[in-house]
Amino acid sequence: MHDDSADPVRPMEQLYLAWLTERLQHYLDRPVSEDEPVPGHDLDSVAVLNLYGDIEEAFGPLIDPTDIGTHPTPRELARHMVSRDLRPGIGHAVRPAFAFTGLGAEHPGMTSALYIESAPYRTALDEAADALRPFTGTSVVDVILSSAPQLRHTALAQPALFAVGYALARALECSGVTPVAVIGQGIGEFAAAVLCGALSLPAAARLVALRGAFCQGTDPGGMLATGLSVAEAERLTAKEPLVGVAALNAPRSTVLSGDSGALERVMLRLAAQGDRCVRLPAAHAFHSPLMRPVTARFTAAARRVPGGAPHLPFYSTLRGRLTGEPLYASYWTEQLTAPVRFAEAAGALLDQQTPSHVVEIGPRPVLLPYLRRIAGRKEPVLRAVCTGPRSGQEHLARLLADLRAAAPPALAGS
Repeated sequence: MHDDSADPVRPMEQLYLAWLTERLQHYLDRPVSEDEPVPGHDLDSVAVLNLYGDIEEAFGPLIDPTDIGTHPTPRELARHMVSRDLRPGIGHAVRPAFAFTGLGAEHPGMTSALYIESAPYRTALDEAADALRPFTGTSVVDVILSSAPQLRHTALAQPALFAVGYALARALECSGVTPVAVIGQGIGEFAAAVLCGALSLPAAARLVALRGAFCQGTDPGGMLATGLSVAEAERLTAKEPLVGVAALNAPRSTVLSGDSGALERVMLRLAAQGDRCVRLPAAHAFHSPLMRPVTARFTAAARRVPGGAPHLPFYSTLRGRLTGEPLYASYWTEQLTAPVRFAEAAGALLDQQTPSHVVEIGPRPVLLPYLRRIAGRKEPVLRAVCTGPRSGQEHLARLLADLRAAAPPALAGS
């Protein structure tokens, strides 16, 4: 990964870490480990509130009391305090969040120029492909670089998109760009989970490959993009048990998913109401009742895969909020059929983390228009690592230059 000594976040993190460990030693009258959970320091609720009061007295309204439980170790809490410190001169004019794209962004030849031109990206994509190969039976690098229509099959599309997201994020990390928070839409949550330490790469590779294969085995279906609110979508589908709300992407941007015949009836009702809708190019009804037949098999396979709690803020599009829960098998099984609550999770991330930039991690921009609508006047700078098939090292270099240019002059060249 990147050299911590070259990371402008590092000095401030060390300052906060030293201060936190000193305060905990004061309360406990013994040495304190930087990676020991704060709730495990024999601190009762009153002592935790006193620690919060100390932080507010020393640094102002930097965190909420609940953040001490969400970021339990001194190291994690110090990192969170750095991400929330907006004081001039602190060095955090640049606080990027990573948003990992879901299905629909894949296309033949995606990131092929970057694979040729960027050694860090090539290394990370090969690493992901090696982790996936025992389950896919082929190299997703070959699938990604090929112009053949293999990405039409979800058994390969999901692993390939995961591999691209993982490799793009690692390439940014190698250039010194570390996120203050992560969010992923659908399959993008797996790459986000690896980046924040909740899943290992081998564990995520197994889950993603099995998920793709199981989804491909479901009955054919479809997906429908609408301009409905969630309440309107739920009323419209109330009499269609094989159709559900698949995604809540932005205000009045809702995707329905399910049986093709049932979706046709829904489309007729929308046309009669004068509401516009667009049939999406999906062969399967992701995040719908049609995925239920594979949940038992997926659960059985997922139980053998270890998961853990995120080590940096993880905004779950399953929960629609920040979560510190361990991402065990039950989480990923529920994610198969539940709606993708991107709008809620992204809104919470923007409000709570106040990122200066949101970088979309995927082969082409899909989430940025939703983020603009969610952010409103608070819009951070929105960027994509890749803008399309020809995005290569030059585009990545421009993105990195933009991020560095936003840093304070004293730190931009450090």
